[in-house]
Amino acid sequence: MNEITKMTDRMRAASWFFGGCLMACMAVACNGNNTNGTALPASDSDNGGLILPGGFEALTVIDSVGPTRHIAVNENGDIYAKFRMSKKDEGGSVAMRDLDGDGKIDSIVRFGDYEDLGGLAVGMTIHDGYLYTSSVKQVLRNKLQPGELVPTSRTEVILTDNDPNVGRNWHTTKPPAFDRHGNMYIPFGAPSDAGQDKALYGPTGTPGGKGLDPSPEREKHAGIWRFDAAKEGQTQEDGVQVATGLRSVVGMTWSPLDDHLYAVVNGIDNFHTIYPDKFTAWQGAVLPSEVMVRVTEGADYGWPYGYYDQLQGKNVLAPAYGGDGKTQGRAADFDLPVVGFPGHWAPMDILFYQGNQFPERYKQGVFVAFHGSTDRSPYPQAGYIVCFVPLVDGKAGEWEVFADGFTGVDTVENTSDAVYRPMGLAEGPDGSLYISESNDGRIWRIMFKGDRQAFGANELAVTEKQRSRSYIKTPEEGVDELDKGSMLEGGILYDTYCASCHQRNGMGDNNLYPPLAGSDRVTGPVEPLVDIILNGLQGEITVKGKTYNGIMPPHANILDDHAAASIITYIRSRWDNDASPITPSEVRKIREKVVKK
Repeated sequence: MNEITKMTDRMRAASWFFGGCLMACMAVACNGNNTNGTALPASDSDNGGLILPGGFEALTVIDSVGPTRHIAVNENGDIYAKFRMSKKDEGGSVAMRDLDGDGKIDSIVRFGDYEDLGGLAVGMTIHDGYLYTSSVKQVLRNKLQPGELVPTSRTEVILTDNDPNVGRNWHTTKPPAFDRHGNMYIPFGAPSDAGQDKALYGPTGTPGGKGLDPSPEREKHAGIWRFDAAKEGQTQEDGVQVATGLRSVVGMTWSPLDDHLYAVVNGIDNFHTIYPDKFTAWQGAVLPSEVMVRVTEGADYGWPYGYYDQLQGKNVLAPAYGGDGKTQGRAADFDLPVVGFPGHWAPMDILFYQGNQFPERYKQGVFVAFHGSTDRSPYPQAGYIVCFVPLVDGKAGEWEVFADGFTGVDTVENTSDAVYRPMGLAEGPDGSLYISESNDGRIWRIMFKGDRQAFGANELAVTEKQRSRSYIKTPEEGVDELDKGSMLEGGILYDTYCASCHQRNGMGDNNLYPPLAGSDRVTGPVEPLVDIILNGLQGEITVKGKTYNGIMPPHANILDDHAAASIITYIRSRWDNDASPITPSEVRKIREKVVKK
């Protein structure tokens, strides 16, 4: 049984001896050996549900430690993970240890006397003998002592973000990366999606909204800054900006291949929702590219003025700045990425493999973990894999599927359908690759037990054939479209077209405009509801025993079938409403009946 303790018990955790764990490991019957002759533990019979290239096997080291973000593995095999959110008295980090050498976690200890309520903060890295932990507001570090599971050293505050809006910004993540010269690199994400004025349009933007030009967010956000890796008490003002034009960096690391910083970047969302006259639903699903960049001093990757289109292989002008999906304009001057991945896949972590357990080819490239999309509707959600990108002299080959099977389903219609969402990557002392996920906190250990010298195309074919999966392939326009409304799109459109009258809480204004929460007009038959949204409504109506006499404008020429279905699906399931969703095809049939040509 796992021993779960709080910070008050961490002295007991620190008393465990690594030597005892090593002796236990040597005594356990294991199969497989790495190149150092150390026995590898037995794998799960089903590889923990994962699909891997030939010769690779997987072991579930822990099934459900809780919603975690990034992970780190110490030189003795101890695993550290950062929880998605935590209160100060709960412990925002978790330390895990295998006590009997079977490869599975036996002891779990929560620790970390910091509060982190942002929900997006990542960062759990071991560097130069220190455990670096990132919250929304701070970068902390603790010296790791031999034999200790939980560090008992003083917590050093290396960096504090003094932005008064930190935590309320969308992309507040601080994954640290370190070069070979004592420097630490930290990204400061953009507060908005596409550079629009949040005071006017909100954080997600609104249909047709224009971007601020020049963008004030680029002054202290949307870039990467360099700091002293060991100096306490730093703020952003102590750093030096090294790159700009990066909306949201969640994974970042230093490359041993070419001595450069590499980062994976999450791109702009909601192209079709916000600019339906310029981008089709298919374009909104597959664009813009999520990119990996090789960071050079003074680089500008274009956000929010431009984005990378992986289908055209070039930077193009962003729609908030007059772009139409083809025009380059000033975007032609921005730096290009190393590789462009499909849109909205949400790259979360990046790792250059340096061990000797895997075939040699994996030391000439980088692993990337994709958390998976949330906003590709009406097409299937996509991502949810770990890929490998071959690299030669900073130039990328075609990315490969390395680990699949996380979703547990063939088609991810909604993000919640995915059983697991890959999140963190870490390399163990024996060259095993550890993968964490954020739903339940499962962690896998990937091991190679095949013939390193014979590894080749046949072994890669096992995972490459997974490219036909709906969450990996580029969907065929019109053919792979799902007949579903989108809750995410519905929320954005509701805030744009409906909230000013019916209010964000769905309670109406208690005067002219009726509540939607608890209204039979919303949760009842769908045809009258579609009729009202498309054709508008004038005159007195009674809702929940009260009479209202506002004017509902028609939206038939503003909302297409998918947009209308998304709004209706949204309001029928919000504010304790519990009614079935509606599909675009249902809206289409009702439109043909009720809208006058």
